Amino acid sequence: MTYQDTYAAGRRTGPSAPYGGRPAAPVPPGRPRRGPGGRRALAAAFWLGLVAAVLPWWLATPPGSLAGTTEVLTAAGRITGLVAGYLLLVQVLMMSRLGVLERWLGGERISRAHRDVGATLLVAVLAHLALLVVGYARMERNSILGQVGALLTHYEDMVSAFVAAGIMVTVGFTAVRGVRRRLPYELWHHLHLTSYLALLLGYGHQFSNGAQLYEPGPVRTGWIAAYLLVVAALVWGRLVAPLRFNLRHRLRVADVVAESPDTISIYLTGHRLNQIDLLGGQYFRWRFLNPGCWWQSHPFSLSAAGNGRWLRLTVKVVGGHTADLRDLHPGTRVWAEGPSGTFTAAHRTRERALLIAGGSGIAPLRAMLEELPPGAALIYRARTPADVLLHNELDWLAEARRTSVWYVIGSRDDPGPRQVMSPEGLRRLVPDLTRRDVYLCGPGGLVDDAVRVLRRAGVPRRQIHLATFEL
Repeated sequence: MTYQDTYAAGRRTGPSAPYGGRPAAPVPPGRPRRGPGGRRALAAAFWLGLVAAVLPWWLATPPGSLAGTTEVLTAAGRITGLVAGYLLLVQVLMMSRLGVLERWLGGERISRAHRDVGATLLVAVLAHLALLVVGYARMERNSILGQVGALLTHYEDMVSAFVAAGIMVTVGFTAVRGVRRRLPYELWHHLHLTSYLALLLGYGHQFSNGAQLYEPGPVRTGWIAAYLLVVAALVWGRLVAPLRFNLRHRLRVADVVAESPDTISIYLTGHRLNQIDLLGGQYFRWRFLNPGCWWQSHPFSLSAAGNGRWLRLTVKVVGGHTADLRDLHPGTRVWAEGPSGTFTAAHRTRERALLIAGGSGIAPLRAMLEELPPGAALIYRARTPADVLLHNELDWLAEARRTSVWYVIGSRDDPGPRQVMSPEGLRRLVPDLTRRDVYLCGPGGLVDDAVRVLRRAGVPRRQIHLATFEL
């Protein structure tokens, strides 16, 4: 490929030398690994669980008992409390990293559901607190502040419940997109993990003060069983499965290679790498066990498909942690959790695909190109030719996999990129655009703009795949 100010025509050329001479990976099965059946089953389970959480209140409330404002307020407070308790269990379950959830839902759907359920949970917690405080204050003929004091001093486990509510409000605030983008990943990640603490702190008051849960019986037993199942899922997904993986494969750093002034590739070796069930486009959460990095775990995609000999991740240096990765020494041990994600060729819905990358977002798409059928297309956005990563490998894959590659160079306001990244421009490059799956990975602004353009061009939402690494 040749670089131009706007884009290079989609002609295919071979590189000056292959990247180690590896053959392209086999094409994955045409049928996607996830289908609507699993998603429908999980959706049905969610709604049935919600009904089961509220049903005991309904059965225990006699007709005509909600005659006054005070009764309505306290009843609404109890309902929102049951809903909040159930949604908190669902939230923590989605954070457990169970493989079955990722296979059935996919990383993007889990991320969206986690965000939406989290917003609903925050509203339910605040409503539960407000409604019960006002309802009890009316019942006891007390002031609002006086009733809060009474709850904290006279009701068992209420101090921990208020702390749990404060944690959830904090987590909800940091999940706002504008706030999230301004926080260092490490801080956001550790704040998010306090959701587990909220589950622990909120547990006591549900069973000591909950009108439907404090008496022994099937309802109380069912809620305890739900807590135990969620804790078991957490232990398996967060502890047991990663421990098995790392004891089996014992990953170590083999080499660190500079791809550009601000981008590096880290090569890893280990035991039985050919036995890792890995697809191009998936990611791991990596913890490099050296003095400066061991306490942080970050998600990075692999930038090459599995080959049984080594793994590679390509990282842009954007902060203190990624800067420290430049100084990794060969032999450094690595703790990895994964592979995760359904941003893969095996999860497509059409035979052909269009890949759109920006900057270091090329990493998972580069790996995926090895597993897509011939005839794929790649549009790679970069501000300057120097920002294009792995271009020799991309050119080699263009020849080996009969892939059309366009390098779109310049800022988003330049006429050339604006013309290419428009419905008309995309249709000129890829006439069968609406009959392809489209994979997007790059800066948030580029991805958001590209999704809008693709939807205007008529690409169905189900054919647009985004790389997400948030949970």
